[in-house]
Amino acid sequence: MVHSFRTCLLLFAIIILESNVSYTRASVKSGNMIKSATFLSPKFVLGPGSVENRFYRNVDFPKGHIGIKNFKAEVIDDTGNPVPLHETYLHHWLVSRYYQRLDVVETNHEQKFKESDHISARNSGLCQNGILDQYFGLGSETRKTASHIPDPYAIEIGNPAEIPVGYEERWMLNVHAIDTRGAEDRLGCTECRCDLYNITVSEWGRPLRPDYKGGLLCCYDHTQCKVKQGFQGTRRSLYLRYTMEWVEWDSDTIPVKIFIFDVTDTGKRLNGSTGYGPENGCLVEYEIKSCSSSDTAVNECVDVKRTNLTMPTAGYLIYGVAHQHTGGIGSTLYGKDGRVICNSLPTYGEGKEAGNEEGYIVGMSTCYPEPGSIQITAGEKLVLESNYRRDQKHTGVMGLFYILIADRTPNRTSLSQAPIHLHADMKGSTYAAAIIALFGMAIAVAVTVHSRLKKWRGEGYQPMLA
Repeated sequence: MVHSFRTCLLLFAIIILESNVSYTRASVKSGNMIKSATFLSPKFVLGPGSVENRFYRNVDFPKGHIGIKNFKAEVIDDTGNPVPLHETYLHHWLVSRYYQRLDVVETNHEQKFKESDHISARNSGLCQNGILDQYFGLGSETRKTASHIPDPYAIEIGNPAEIPVGYEERWMLNVHAIDTRGAEDRLGCTECRCDLYNITVSEWGRPLRPDYKGGLLCCYDHTQCKVKQGFQGTRRSLYLRYTMEWVEWDSDTIPVKIFIFDVTDTGKRLNGSTGYGPENGCLVEYEIKSCSSSDTAVNECVDVKRTNLTMPTAGYLIYGVAHQHTGGIGSTLYGKDGRVICNSLPTYGEGKEAGNEEGYIVGMSTCYPEPGSIQITAGEKLVLESNYRRDQKHTGVMGLFYILIADRTPNRTSLSQAPIHLHADMKGSTYAAAIIALFGMAIAVAVTVHSRLKKWRGEGYQPMLA
């Protein structure tokens, strides 16, 4: 019996090796195969104290009607090595979807477009007019924050029925990175303190408010943070490397909606308003004042910021995570009657290597509830809370919360047809190796069972194999 089994295995492996086919999808019974690809952003060059904050249009992205399962990113140098945060601080990276007119020719990634040439395809969040409209994005925590979407859920993109006639779906990447080598005040540079950048007007030429001490308006593209006198450092080429996983869309995949909540959201919505400001409701960033001795006695020197939100649609929570800056100690999204929908806590690094940089948030905990266990109703009143330490002043901090919502839970058939996690560029030989390994395990089990049956029968046992 075992000999016949081995013979079948050998013949099966030879067929696969000879075919050398790059498979893109498994059979229905085996599930929908997960593809994977890694891309690089356009090159950007930074020297000590300099800032990159650019928007690259029509970046490399998987094509077709697919479901995104995972998105990871990090800054690397021109040799492919990860760059630690204490050298280049990744303030944030964002990826947004838009539809571009087919008759408009793109000449470079940073080309300026007329509003009539493209249509925003934003997420389902509450903010408006280009504020927090991204599909994907994180900051310093990107390397150690889980971002996979559990089966059978995915973020649906490339649906021909959703793309306007005469347009094509494309993607924009925003990379905001700050070179802090030799910085006079490294934390101040990462928090975009205006005095360290010598900035008094915004990149659009408008004077800053007198009470605006730091944040995005002071560390825009090509600004320069103060470095120590006499410090010498070379300019170097960097990239954002991003890796994606996806599946071909099918009827068993359940789409999720992306919601991004902002703890600074005041709820105001004025038609025609653009950019960051009170008229938009979502301020995106805020300031933490250092505590006094009396504050320490009352609230242990913790800043607690809350806002009330209204969920526009119903659904089940699939994933949740917060985004905070240095000083953050956690964020919680509450539902009706104070129930906890998701609690997300930061992990701070303890070393110098990339992914474990001391003093930086290198990861945020995530929520993956059992399917159907946490439901949010349409119109439900939510409370978002963001907590920061106040042992020192912080500028330009954020308190965002990302959640993925599905309108239904999976049936048993969907669960039994979960995707197979294999790279899209695997050749036939690689598949053969994987299959041989699986069959090898089966042979080992068969041999073990066969030998034990012989032993048992020799000793007079009649084991039940139910």
